[in-house]
Amino acid sequence: MEPLAPVLALLASLVRCDTRNPPRRTGESGILDLLAAALGPAFTHRVTDLGDGCASLLSLRGAPRILFNVHVDTVPADPGWATADPFTLRVESDRAIGLGACDTKGAAACLVEAARTTSGDVALLFTSDEEAGSSRCVRTFLAEPHAFGGVIVAEPTRCRAVLEHRGIATANGAFQGVGGHASAPRALHDSALHDATRWAARALAFAESEEASSYKNLSGIRFNLGVMTGGTKANMIAATADLRYGVRPRPDQRPDELLTALAALAPHPERVTWTPSFVAPPLPAPGKLPGARALAAGLGLPPGDPVDFWTEAALFSEAGIDAVVYGPGDIAQAHTAGEWVALADLATALGAYRRILAGG
Repeated sequence: MEPLAPVLALLASLVRCDTRNPPRRTGESGILDLLAAALGPAFTHRVTDLGDGCASLLSLRGAPRILFNVHVDTVPADPGWATADPFTLRVESDRAIGLGACDTKGAAACLVEAARTTSGDVALLFTSDEEAGSSRCVRTFLAEPHAFGGVIVAEPTRCRAVLEHRGIATANGAFQGVGGHASAPRALHDSALHDATRWAARALAFAESEEASSYKNLSGIRFNLGVMTGGTKANMIAATADLRYGVRPRPDQRPDELLTALAALAPHPERVTWTPSFVAPPLPAPGKLPGARALAAGLGLPPGDPVDFWTEAALFSEAGIDAVVYGPGDIAQAHTAGEWVALADLATALGAYRRILAGG
């Protein structure tokens, strides 16, 4: 097993940085300065600050053809963390426990340690807004010309090369009704809240029917009704109602087509306005699977199955760059109280990153 003391020391420093998103404190945390300092003077660094907590650090040494990307923001701490400090790394038995240790500061620590203990060409892109559901950092980076032939996006894949995953789409629905006294017979059909509830019931039935369809090991569309609000009082017909939902199409589905199909389920389409908020394609982009498969094989990364979660690798693939998702940790531990990453995974990832960066 690879010696992990330097990785765990750096991971402890990264976990101490409060990079919850929201409230988007990445800049205040100093984590990008910490990463640049840890890499040392052999690297050139460029920070791109887009405002509103969206900042990235591109660290370069030489003229690399492969880019490594890892996000350093985390979700807010789950209430279950009340029994422990999420910003203090704890190493217990076979795991390292801390907010972001799995998703994805553990990968960041491994990458930095691999880079500073090898001498080959390196390109590391650290971003701060993946958990925000905007991906402004990666989208802005990809809007510039680059010569990278491939990218490894670090996410918790249990050290398997993931080449396919779901897309993602979220949308807001604003339902309009006709307000009035709830004793009126028209309340049954004029209430915006009733319309939203009927749409939700139809959407759930649609999602259940989609479970019969699959792509490789992935079935269904992972529909989730996140928020529904509306109305004022029990004796008033709701004039307005709002809801937000998310859906994760399979790799063979287009997110925009799925949004259209769901919107058509509204009982009165003319009384609802749909606003997509975050829409991103699945991995890979059409025609990009062979290149990604060849990249993973050429780097000696063991293959993994398609996964349910979305990553920014899809944006790189859409931009024409062969993309592989690979990193330590299990997605089942991400975003949880007591989030942890297995020490064995950190050792495996460190060894793989070192070998790649050394040209192996």
